[in-house]
Amino acid sequence: MTTLTDIALDASAPINQDADYATDSAAAQSAVETAHASLSGSQIEAMHREYVMQSWHKQGEPVTAISHAQGIYFWDYAGNRYTDMSSLLVCSNLGHELPQITDAIKRQADVMCFMSPAYATDPKSRLAKMLVDIAGADHFQRVFFTNGGADSNENAIKMARMVTGRPKIFSCYRSYHGSTIGASNASGDWRRFATEIGGSAPGFVHFMNPNMYEDGYVRGVDDARATAEYLHRLDEQLQYEGPDSVAAILMESIVGANGVILPPEGYMEGVRALCDKYGILLICDEVMAGFARTGTMFAWQNFDMVPDMITFAKGVTCGYVPLGGVIVSRAISEYFTDHVLQCGLTYSGHTLACAAGVAAVSYYLEHDIPGHVKQMEAVLKPFLEEMAAKHKCVGEARCIGLFSALTIVKNKANRTLMAPYHDAHSVMPSIMAQLMKRGFATFGRESNINICPPLTITAQQLEEELPKLDEVLTWVDETYCD
Repeated sequence: MTTLTDIALDASAPINQDADYATDSAAAQSAVETAHASLSGSQIEAMHREYVMQSWHKQGEPVTAISHAQGIYFWDYAGNRYTDMSSLLVCSNLGHELPQITDAIKRQADVMCFMSPAYATDPKSRLAKMLVDIAGADHFQRVFFTNGGADSNENAIKMARMVTGRPKIFSCYRSYHGSTIGASNASGDWRRFATEIGGSAPGFVHFMNPNMYEDGYVRGVDDARATAEYLHRLDEQLQYEGPDSVAAILMESIVGANGVILPPEGYMEGVRALCDKYGILLICDEVMAGFARTGTMFAWQNFDMVPDMITFAKGVTCGYVPLGGVIVSRAISEYFTDHVLQCGLTYSGHTLACAAGVAAVSYYLEHDIPGHVKQMEAVLKPFLEEMAAKHKCVGEARCIGLFSALTIVKNKANRTLMAPYHDAHSVMPSIMAQLMKRGFATFGRESNINICPPLTITAQQLEEELPKLDEVLTWVDETYCD
């Protein structure tokens, strides 16, 4: 079998990981043990089960205490090492404990951790300009900072309604935009159900966005037909809802948590055209797909279109300190020159978080992380395509940059999914457990396995880890496939 190194012999990392990350894991472990000598891993796990409300789980379920993290790895208290093949929740884009970010946090902490949003600070002003420049200063002008991804989408929705005077927000069924009330109602997957008890919030309308594999199309063959069909359906739904009542279409530039669903060619451009036709604002959710994940700084930059607003979080600080925001077009920015922006958060533009953001964004640019991601795509994508050809359980492989997923099926001939939508008896947790058992830490939704490692990963590290996925897929073939 062709090795990953053979596929991309020149795919060397643009950074010196020996310099950028501490390499003495024994010393790091010793420091952690000293700092946490009063509590063992089992004690921490017990306290977590008793006192912490665990998101997206029934309470009291088993949990693993993590001791420390470094580069693309993290360790539990028993000393077991796990490779972070999902960048945790697709946020640790530059890996763990990158000195350029941690040092920036330490320096800022010695000066000023927090200042009210009413005042200007160096990190906030500097980061806002950097983000506008990356998005394109010819079209974008200002940034409203938030605490994370959900409230970035909440505030983009509020701005769209204020600017247009229209109530309705269109968003996709195959999407996730956050778990606050507004962001959850905009989300399409089943995690929105809890917020719809007693009825969903008014003004939210869902439409079905393309998933070429699950919809029966062949990628690269049926793109034009799929694009035309789905744009026709969206236009028709806009007509039935009344396009002059629609403030915005909110979309992930590339659907993330629901399986890295790549749109067919021309689809995003077509949605932009519909927005222009009816005076609707287009909001691109870049919370997961942004910050070099796809080989461009923002995922929408892979398409021939420009949104009116960009929501972001996660990769802007790589999760080191929570931060999110909305980058707005010049037209929207100018509207709020004469109208009060009715948005506000105590921690908007949090000083410490913005300092981490400046360091992270500087690192992306100075080390050409987008270029490195494209090199690593030349390693990862052929491997995943090989898995789709080799294994009965892999229906489709999707990969753009280091943003990828496999669709897992029971029957490849008729595309029967391993776990249908909101399956109460899914076997996918068992599959994830087999990966975790081998130190391959990732996550998935429904029938998807996401592979989204830190963007600093090297070809050698990919070559070390990806055979574990091959091994588990062989087990799935033998255990679950027809």
